Amino acid sequence: MEIEKKCVSLSFLGGAGTVTGSKTLVQINGKRILIDCGLFQGIKELRKMNWNDFPIDPASIDAVILTHAHLDHCGYLPLLVKKGFTGSIHCTWPTMNLTEIILKDSAKIQEEDAERANKHGYSKHEKTLALYEVKDVEACLPLLIGHNLDEWVILNEFMKFTFLNSGHILGGAFVNLYVNNESILFTGDIGRKDPMLLYPPKHIKEADYIVMESTYGDRNHEKSEDVKNEFLEVLNETIKNKGTLMIPSFAVERTQEIIYLIYRLKQENKFPKIDVFLDSPMGINATKVFHQYHSWQKISSKEINEMYQEIIFISDISQSKALVADTKSKIVIAGSGMIEGGRILHHLNKHIENPNDTLLFVGFQGEGTRGRSIVEGDSEIKFFGQFRKVLCNIRSISSLSSHGDREEIMDWLSKFNKPPKTIFLNHGEPHQTEALRVKIQHELNWRVVIPKLQESFELNQP
Repeated sequence: MEIEKKCVSLSFLGGAGTVTGSKTLVQINGKRILIDCGLFQGIKELRKMNWNDFPIDPASIDAVILTHAHLDHCGYLPLLVKKGFTGSIHCTWPTMNLTEIILKDSAKIQEEDAERANKHGYSKHEKTLALYEVKDVEACLPLLIGHNLDEWVILNEFMKFTFLNSGHILGGAFVNLYVNNESILFTGDIGRKDPMLLYPPKHIKEADYIVMESTYGDRNHEKSEDVKNEFLEVLNETIKNKGTLMIPSFAVERTQEIIYLIYRLKQENKFPKIDVFLDSPMGINATKVFHQYHSWQKISSKEINEMYQEIIFISDISQSKALVADTKSKIVIAGSGMIEGGRILHHLNKHIENPNDTLLFVGFQGEGTRGRSIVEGDSEIKFFGQFRKVLCNIRSISSLSSHGDREEIMDWLSKFNKPPKTIFLNHGEPHQTEALRVKIQHELNWRVVIPKLQESFELNQP
């Protein structure tokens, strides 16, 4: 008997026209599955969207599937639950551990920022409120369900899915969702062709539809034959100036990669005599998760066990304050990676106007973030309610990005045995997404669609 065809719809509730707030809704016959549930970050217009009513009733969503634990993919979960969602949240085991760490840190920062704004009168509002609190995070954690890679999960009579390694961050995975016997592949964020710590993204032979990120769709990363030497050059410059090297770093993946670079330099007797501090409670907790999941990483257990031994972990707030006040030359790794909050702001407050100190960027800086403003050459930035002159040295190592660049994305797509019916490009700023669309259509002759925010598509007609 022929299976009755049901109309499948795909709605882009976030991550369309921007690299943040990823949320894609799949619907069939009254069943609703949300792929990723990210927070909007960056420019004020985007951040304000987190306060809007959710486009659909959260209680009507049956399940959420997370591609990975970055805030722009999981950060809205506490609000979704607060607004009525009671279904399951599916993810890989490392993602489950990291999501708890990242959400709790996000809530804590929001609570502290609201308290500071109310105390010092930063805000124009009579009373600044946190978007969500730690108690809201605690309410959503029991809904998380962990899975292995390549494990099939039955969601309902119409849908099943499996996680496939994406090589982006620890636990990061493609979601291969089968709906009514057609496959929709959600890439989340695609990792590099040869990641430093992880196994590379899995090559996939076919999919009926692909929803793919386009963060670096208009460019290739700088080709650095030896990232260690590039990092060492920046470090030696800072030491020569008797300064402090500040590294705003994402707590998951980038922090561990920087620590691994330092470890490799020490093994080669190239690392100068200087203390390295990880001033990030979230970074420390995330590092413990990395230590737990040896099998997800391609480096040896010996290296994993040894690389953190000489890093000085700073978790206590009084220790952090003492570190900020310390004037000796040192390396400080602290969050957040785009300088939107966290302890890096306190170090920047101390060093931003000192030309002997260096601020080193090691990852993508989203539109509207302090990091983007500095990278693009703004002479002043505002934090703690005041404008500060940017006088310290600014350096970047773009080759450390955990996102695949245009060349790597095209190489990954070229491994498909046949073209998908449609490839949807999301999670990119307009220029990057359009550039990748042109590249795919020119080289592969595939049908490419760039969705707008809140736009929906019917994938098959009854």
